[in-house]
Amino acid sequence: MQFGMPTLIENHALQDNIALCKSLGLKFIELNMNFPEYQVDHLSDTDALIRYATDAGIYYTIHLDENLNIADFNELVSDAYLETVRRTVDVARRLLILRDRFGDMEQPLIINMHMHHGIYITLPDKKVQMYERDFDTYMKSFSRFRKLVEEWIGADDIRICIENTDGFRDYEKHAITYLLESPQFGLTWDIGHSKAAGEVDVPFIMEHKEWLLHFHIHDGTQDVPRNHLALGDGEIALDERLALAKSRHARCVLETKTIHALKQSVGWLKEHGILDQ
Repeated sequence: MQFGMPTLIENHALQDNIALCKSLGLKFIELNMNFPEYQVDHLSDTDALIRYATDAGIYYTIHLDENLNIADFNELVSDAYLETVRRTVDVARRLLILRDRFGDMEQPLIINMHMHHGIYITLPDKKVQMYERDFDTYMKSFSRFRKLVEEWIGADDIRICIENTDGFRDYEKHAITYLLESPQFGLTWDIGHSKAAGEVDVPFIMEHKEWLLHFHIHDGTQDVPRNHLALGDGEIALDERLALAKSRHARCVLETKTIHALKQSVGWLKEHGILDQ
């Protein structure tokens, strides 16, 4: 089981994240495309990414923009997001050399993705999700998406993993199940989001646990929803979740949001004999 870190807002340059990653004995950095410095046009300079990582002996995974919405009803918008995914897959393909050198070749290189809930219309007595109302149109978008991803990834050892956030909608569960029929897709379990959402996604995740390839590890609380806490600062049964990650031979991002919480989480793993001192 290999542990990595997210790109942190306190670090303004990739080199700062790399230095921190190396100093903590972590194996990889998840490049977050929500940050301006990690947009796909910047990531396309893979020569620099590879040079920096090689000097530190680490590799990368990638987190797609959380706004990514391949099912947007406006095809100009959805086409732009699809093109973003295509270019990101191309970047990941060129970064595989780092996984091969410094990672575990039994673990595919991960591109992490959120499901976009879409908009809803508020009626006097309820809210109507537009993707639920126009489910056939929604699923046609995912049919196209799956076919394109299969073409883009081909035989390369790359997977797009779908991450839970605040509870999968029923229409999203249908789309995810459809995507998982393709070998180019898998699941990410964000255990902190899961806790803050009242563990509503646990039954679905456990039904599909053979597709778990990636974990976002941080502590959280439920009654007063909080996540991205340092390990040991919340209510999650961390030993149980980490045991599942280990059984799945999954890669784990210590997804705290501050340097202090990341260092505390690394200390917790070392104290519990999970990470080498």
